[in-house]
Amino acid sequence: MLGKQAEKLSRSHPYVTNVVGYTTLFATADLIQQSILGGKQENGGLDKEPTLDRGMGKWSDIDWSQTARVALVGFCFHANFNYNWLKGLETMWPGGGAKRVAGKVFLDQLIAAPVTISVFYIGLSVLEGRQDPFEDWREKFWTSYKTGVVYWSTMQALNFSLVPPVARTVFVGGITLGWTVFLCHLRQQKGLTHKH
Repeated sequence: MLGKQAEKLSRSHPYVTNVVGYTTLFATADLIQQSILGGKQENGGLDKEPTLDRGMGKWSDIDWSQTARVALVGFCFHANFNYNWLKGLETMWPGGGAKRVAGKVFLDQLIAAPVTISVFYIGLSVLEGRQDPFEDWREKFWTSYKTGVVYWSTMQALNFSLVPPVARTVFVGGITLGWTVFLCHLRQQKGLTHKH
């Protein structure tokens, strides 16, 4: 019953349901990262090493302003970008088939992946008021991009092959849950390419 209502809502209001669903999943990823991986950022995440012994359910340990920033970046850019990007890809190359799916995946990794990764790192740094908003991007972009090519190529191939266009942004939001946990955690790691 609930599934049919959600499907009806998604079909009658695809933009709203996709953007709200995506944003919710994006923010949830930060909460998971903080709860499980110990990712509360102190002083912009520069002083705290992640710990695995924190356990779940410590709401007092959650940095809600960090989660709000992640949600804001997710809502203002990622959800809207993905909704329009996926809709545009489907308009230009409708349907499935190996060649069409491969073309969509290729373009997604060539264009959308660098843009969304860049906005994630730079956007959060700007919202935190960091002196150098490009520092995280310079240090972590290539690691993120290379990992993402493997992860997202597989996920988007499934998305373009099996998921109806009306639900693709929410599907991507669900897959983004795991990806954003990875990005939030990676963002807090110091000195991936060089030591400060």
